[in-house]
Amino acid sequence: MAERSLPCSKTLNPSHPAAAENTQIQQQTSTDQPCDVVSGEKRKRDDSDSGGADPSLDPLWKTSLCSYFRRQDSSCSHGSACRFAHGEEELRPRPDNTWDPTSERAKKAMKTDAGHKRSVSMGVMMTEFVGDDADADDKDGSNHALRKCLMHLPRKWTSENLRNFLNENGVPFKSAKKKIGMPVGFVTFEDQEQLKNSSKELDGKTTGNGRIEIEVADVIPRSFEKEKNSNVAVDGETNGGNVAVDGSMSKTRSLRDVVTPLAHMAYVDQLEHKKSSLMKILKKLTSNARKACPHGISLPEWILQSKCIGGLPCKLEGIIGSPIVNGYRNKCEFSVGYSLKGKITVGFMLGNFREGVAAVEEAVDCPNVSSIALQYASIFQEFLQHSNLPVWNRYKNSGFWRQLTVREGRTNEKVSNAENFGGIAEVMLIVQVSTVGFDDVLLTGEFEKLVQAFVTGATASSPSLPLTALVVQDHQGISNVAPADAPLRSLLIPKAVGEKMDVDNSAMDVNTLAAEKLYSLAGDWACLGPDTLLFDICCGTGTIGLTLAHRVGMVIGIEMNASAVSDAHRNAEINGIKNCRFICAKAENVMGSLLNEYLDVAKEQVNVPSSSGTSIEEVSEGRVSHGNEDGEPASQCSENENQQDPSEVQKGSDSKNGNSLVQQVKNVVAIVDPPRPGLHPTVIKALRTHPRLRRLVYISCNPESLVANAIELCTPSPSNIEKGKKNNRGWRNMSSAGLARHRTKSMPISEAFQPIKAIAVDLFPHTEHCELVMLLER
Repeated sequence: MAERSLPCSKTLNPSHPAAAENTQIQQQTSTDQPCDVVSGEKRKRDDSDSGGADPSLDPLWKTSLCSYFRRQDSSCSHGSACRFAHGEEELRPRPDNTWDPTSERAKKAMKTDAGHKRSVSMGVMMTEFVGDDADADDKDGSNHALRKCLMHLPRKWTSENLRNFLNENGVPFKSAKKKIGMPVGFVTFEDQEQLKNSSKELDGKTTGNGRIEIEVADVIPRSFEKEKNSNVAVDGETNGGNVAVDGSMSKTRSLRDVVTPLAHMAYVDQLEHKKSSLMKILKKLTSNARKACPHGISLPEWILQSKCIGGLPCKLEGIIGSPIVNGYRNKCEFSVGYSLKGKITVGFMLGNFREGVAAVEEAVDCPNVSSIALQYASIFQEFLQHSNLPVWNRYKNSGFWRQLTVREGRTNEKVSNAENFGGIAEVMLIVQVSTVGFDDVLLTGEFEKLVQAFVTGATASSPSLPLTALVVQDHQGISNVAPADAPLRSLLIPKAVGEKMDVDNSAMDVNTLAAEKLYSLAGDWACLGPDTLLFDICCGTGTIGLTLAHRVGMVIGIEMNASAVSDAHRNAEINGIKNCRFICAKAENVMGSLLNEYLDVAKEQVNVPSSSGTSIEEVSEGRVSHGNEDGEPASQCSENENQQDPSEVQKGSDSKNGNSLVQQVKNVVAIVDPPRPGLHPTVIKALRTHPRLRRLVYISCNPESLVANAIELCTPSPSNIEKGKKNNRGWRNMSSAGLARHRTKSMPISEAFQPIKAIAVDLFPHTEHCELVMLLER
């Protein structure tokens, strides 16, 4: 096989962020030095990269532990000449004074840093307490300065378990309470001296199996459980003392920092920050795929070439910014609860409830929330101040008012108008309640007042707020995440603006305009044409497939949420799209059979002369031919294919019943948009092992999951497939990438994909989240 050498200077720009960490190495070598990449040959460790100079002078000499040395039971054929350290004794610090993250020094430093972070952690922002008798020992609020919160307790513990733990460790206390299922408990002490000594004794103690250390945190006192009339004023101020004696109130974070942690940065800096983070994550794909490559199998060319692009598996073509930076969310779910000052509030929680944070604050300072959503939250909040029904208590799992969801539908007006909600045509409000134990007559009267409050507030705004539908959702669960079949009750809105909206609980992209860019990009990268069969995996309400349906011959959407599939059928019908079929099932259960159904058909069973002259009688119902007569796989996309008029192709599928009349297919493409955990291993295996699927576009809201899935898709098959060990629980402690490497050992022999290119699309300005799109081809 011919060798191919690529000059690094043509691929790596030292000023490029991806190459920043390689600058020191490049300075040691000539810019005209080839990468010495031999296609098809597994790259061996080359310790002579310094061009004849003393290798120990390399700034990275012995700064990383030798994985081969550790894997082969303390043996390495390179001996002392190996550029990597053989053990902790040889290890040297890196040029930036950090240590190899796999070394004991680095792990110890991380533990020390974690301990430091624990010591300066925020107070626990509690506005509700555990148990029905929460105030039995603190009716006047005088004990709030003598109370501490113990974090990271076993979830299965009860108050009795907590008291036993304190007694066993000789920790004096006045009272101790904990609710089963939560990792926090509350301890009250007799006096300041007992609090100080006991807190010092408890902080850092381990529980359960000895792995978890207890953290002692301050508790911000609650005041709302006093008499309502004396405690909550119209302006939100409370008569009770709300600032802890130890000043814990000053330690709380603002809601802006919690919901939009990047809001303090200019948007161009946010994009650069996200791009840099994604590059670090993508490098894990290269390193883990290299480790997972079976012994005796040549490394794929994309791994060999990665050295010339800063360790990336493929080129990262930048990041596409959102057309709207502020107020872009078209769906906001506002929690109902109490603020730190004890005021009934409609907003967002200041932290994770599972970690003991229950305070809710208004979202007025969150730049990603639209002005419409903020105004409706304010209207609802004012209404709750005078309601005869209680708000939901997360500890007692009781109450009535739980959540407000505001969903907005944009028009096709100019983007500039959308930020001032001029581009919003429809608004649906969903008020979540829990009706258990409440009289129907009382509820009917309360709902009438609710409608009047929203209508009055909407019309009083200047300009008037659009209001299309008002729905009450009855949910009895512990969390506010309601099932798709939760009972819904539509309330009649007098003089509603716009036509009535369909009510559903399906998932949707929160940034409409940025999502349009994302889907258009995915279609371009998929090389779609009228002879394309497109699999839309994890399709949700069918947004991607329906958006791209006019560019392909047939779309097969797969989704496990029945409500979403029903919405997909309705969306297809409303938009007059006929060449889509949506299937309600887990993708891992049907992917393999669907590929077989549409692709594994004997060529003689299908006789289609041409796309333009196809008759319905000549096409096998529900079947697709293999493609080219010579049996070759789908061809690369061409300009002519994309420009061909799809109307010339026979399309006779019914999106509702799934019956299809499909023309001859030459190109089979899959677009996957999985949830945050990524694709199920069975889906990965189906995608990987079907040879006719040549192109895959992966859209990820969690780049870590994309990396793990790509490891399995892109790592060469082993010559001998290993069977998994039974009763092996070691996977529980593996990272997602490590688990993916483990799974590659049992991957059936098949042609691997290779990463071609990647790009980021920012759907979530002001937050750490970002969508990542990667094109994979065989």
